[in-house]
Amino acid sequence: MITNPLTSWIDVPAAYRGIRFWRNDDWEWWAYKDLAAFARRIAGGIIAAGVRHDDRVLVIERTGPEFVAALYGVMLAGAIPCPVAPPPLFQSEMHYARHLQAISEVAAPSLVITYATLAEQLTYGGYETQVRTAAQLAAGDEAAARPPAGAALLQFTSGSSGRVKGVRVPVSALASNVSAIRAWLEMGEGDATASWLPVHHDMGLIGCLLTPVVQQRDLWLQEPADFVRDPARYLACFSAPGAAMTAMPPFGLDYIARRVSPELLAGSDFSGWRALIIGAERIDIEVLERFMALMGPFGFDRRALLPAYGLAEATLAVTGLALRENLATVPVAPHLVSLGEPVTSTGADARDVVGCGRALDGVTVSVVDDAGEPLPDRHVGQIVVGGASVAEGYVTENATSLTEWRDGLLWTGDAGFLDDGQLYVIGRLGDAMKVRGRTVFAEDIESALVEAGVPRLRVAVLLGSTAAGPTAVVLLERPQAEWIEAARTVSQRITEGVAMEILDVPRRSIYRTTSGKPKRRDMWSAYVAHNIEGTEVVGEPVPSVGN
Repeated sequence: MITNPLTSWIDVPAAYRGIRFWRNDDWEWWAYKDLAAFARRIAGGIIAAGVRHDDRVLVIERTGPEFVAALYGVMLAGAIPCPVAPPPLFQSEMHYARHLQAISEVAAPSLVITYATLAEQLTYGGYETQVRTAAQLAAGDEAAARPPAGAALLQFTSGSSGRVKGVRVPVSALASNVSAIRAWLEMGEGDATASWLPVHHDMGLIGCLLTPVVQQRDLWLQEPADFVRDPARYLACFSAPGAAMTAMPPFGLDYIARRVSPELLAGSDFSGWRALIIGAERIDIEVLERFMALMGPFGFDRRALLPAYGLAEATLAVTGLALRENLATVPVAPHLVSLGEPVTSTGADARDVVGCGRALDGVTVSVVDDAGEPLPDRHVGQIVVGGASVAEGYVTENATSLTEWRDGLLWTGDAGFLDDGQLYVIGRLGDAMKVRGRTVFAEDIESALVEAGVPRLRVAVLLGSTAAGPTAVVLLERPQAEWIEAARTVSQRITEGVAMEILDVPRRSIYRTTSGKPKRRDMWSAYVAHNIEGTEVVGEPVPSVGN
């Protein structure tokens, strides 16, 4: 029978290594041997439920042994796991039901595995697909593993567009990316990982769960809410002799720097922390410096900061700064960026763009112009990715996205430039607009606002066209007076020739993905439909003429 390199650990599971889950205010340890047995029983229940080879199964579980066992149980049953985020706190049941319906229309699952409360809601709410808990599926006998499915998993992504898309990731692509991450980080026998990221999506799923599990490395896992409540407890996982590796978006480092005091770290030793991968959004050098100011005195090595670039359509990781290599930055004047042209590094507005390292093993990266021709170093263009880790495509043929597959290459829809082989990411082409021959990126405006003191998670910038021409909308969640003034000054400086409006909106009004990215297209649609609740503080609202 064809073997699956992702599940081979289940054949010889370790009894002395495992995963610690933070549950009920304590660490709950599960040996890989116990997780493997749990997964095999779930696989038997999945097959008994009538799930066929290559069927799709939604896995909606919070961080815990049920998620890990269900994920691998689906693989052992020869089906395709489709990890889905459970309902966020404070979100209405109706809103989540609509979200789940959109996912189900894309995935067409034959089974949903979830926890008891949600299973009951779905069953009594008229959800048509059969729903089971992990415990129900594991109540029967184990089953012999089936041949692997045609895909390792279906990875859902919405990005800034907000529209659900299912990325079909082949077994070979996932295995290749996991192998590339292991080689990049030089993961050894004793290297443990800790993570608070959501386990259902690329960085948390592949980078911080599958990669260590395939090698049966020790692992500490928390829920995002646990990290928010007590980031110092998460940091304690890395104090010697603790975990050596993790990953998170920049806002996680910013949160640590703001919420953790040196007194809370007294006695900590972070000298064994070898790799902190930073990705998923624009990286501000100021955030890294604040993090280092807190962590450096306790042994954290600056060279453990590893900026990276990746996306679900390439499975996960594309580039990453090499271990023991110093951070590199290139100053860029955002108001002078033009696609196909060299970056301008002078001027009062120039800000450091952090390098995201070089292509990982088996991955190719180029930056091209509109015609697909490679551009010289320090010329801004679209980032194009190739190699064994690139996914097959979206499962829905009519999925609209700036990201597209052409002749085996992935046109990412992201803008950036190369310099001596290292990739520098500027922003999303769909979150940009051309004004007087230059390209204005929403990320540039946001980064300038953060630099001016506006908290990153309290601001979002939307760009589009209205009857007044190119338009920028700055959303500030319950802003302080100085934030409004910063938004006025920064926006006028960077968006010269652009109609501008600044809105004071309620807390939690900014739609975000699980990795913290603003869902700009969704919010732009709400803005032009006059469906954003907020008070205008600068500018005049203008009628929309489209996107």
